[in-house]
Amino acid sequence: MPRRYSIADYLRIESDSAERHEYWDGQIVAMAGGTYGHSLIISNLIGEIRNALKGKPCRVLESSMRIRIPGRTRYFYPDSTIVCGKPEFDPEDPKQHSIINPRVVIEVLSPTTEGFDRGEKFSFNRAIESMQEYVLVSSETASIETFYRQSDGTWLFSAFSGDQAIAKLRAVEIDLPLAEVYTGVEFPPPKPEDAELQPK
Repeated sequence: MPRRYSIADYLRIESDSAERHEYWDGQIVAMAGGTYGHSLIISNLIGEIRNALKGKPCRVLESSMRIRIPGRTRYFYPDSTIVCGKPEFDPEDPKQHSIINPRVVIEVLSPTTEGFDRGEKFSFNRAIESMQEYVLVSSETASIETFYRQSDGTWLFSAFSGDQAIAKLRAVEIDLPLAEVYTGVEFPPPKPEDAELQPK
């Protein structure tokens, strides 16, 4: 049976580790390294968001900042987050490496993590009261999907595709041109089954 770790154990181990790990209900889970394209998309995203947020009371953070899921023993490392106003830190993390009030959570999808990011991880992130928007960025095509929490608690889905599209992040009122997000990115060739669906 796998060993279960306390939050204090996890935070201590993680602070001394050269690699990043997430914490899932007592289990310490190693994170896989990203590809060049994945890393480039994140870098482009952060640069564009930082420029777009100038003059606003919000800051974009990169993937070394954890988020804590309220009421659960879960810690995740999103690819990027946006925090507005003063950051609030997990009281169980004295080193302040974990925030609890992200307004926007951004994940760049990979074939191995896409199902989890769309499903269980999104479900956990919805428990964060401050989170108003969840953003999924494809690493295989020029495509961004957003899920915006409306005033009645329902989620509004929007999809933006193609290098001429401009994604709108409603929670912070900024636009993201996909041409800039994907600058320098070379997409993998389409899978045979996808190629069959392309118009002749």
